[in-house]
Amino acid sequence: MCLSGTLHPGGNGDRMFLTILLIIHIISVIVWIGGVTFVTTVIFPMMYKTEGSLEKALMFQRVEHRFSGMVKWLIAIVGITGFWMLSAKYGFGILSQTRGIGIAIMIFAWALYTTVLMFERKIFGRIFADPEKMDMDQALRLINIMHWFLVIISYLAVAGGVWVEQGM
Repeated sequence: MCLSGTLHPGGNGDRMFLTILLIIHIISVIVWIGGVTFVTTVIFPMMYKTEGSLEKALMFQRVEHRFSGMVKWLIAIVGITGFWMLSAKYGFGILSQTRGIGIAIMIFAWALYTTVLMFERKIFGRIFADPEKMDMDQALRLINIMHWFLVIISYLAVAGGVWVEQGM
């Protein structure tokens, strides 16, 4: 496997390795995006129906803390496998071509999630800065809007990956 953007001619080992990377990449993406979708479409509506601001805050904190730990590992795996496959299968030059738009969307989604995870404590620190004066429903709505934005970007990235693999 070389990082120049091309595979060694006739290298079945390279093809198998790329297939294994793709499997790991896709499973990681499914768990990551599926989890964000679940939190956005199932957990948030449950939180809205929960009585009391403290209970809502605790539920959100438990779910987000547990899930963000998993996502940090998934983001790393997706980044490593994606970088490796991009380098080996297409080369970085594809990003300057029209058919590289799908890959660019995937990279944008990955970078956005990575940034959010790097600054999640600061983001949540601002949202939950003054618990006595905070409107928990308003805070949850803001976080839910952020989650919906991430879900939409995620599915655009998935569509971009399919687009590229179909040779569009």
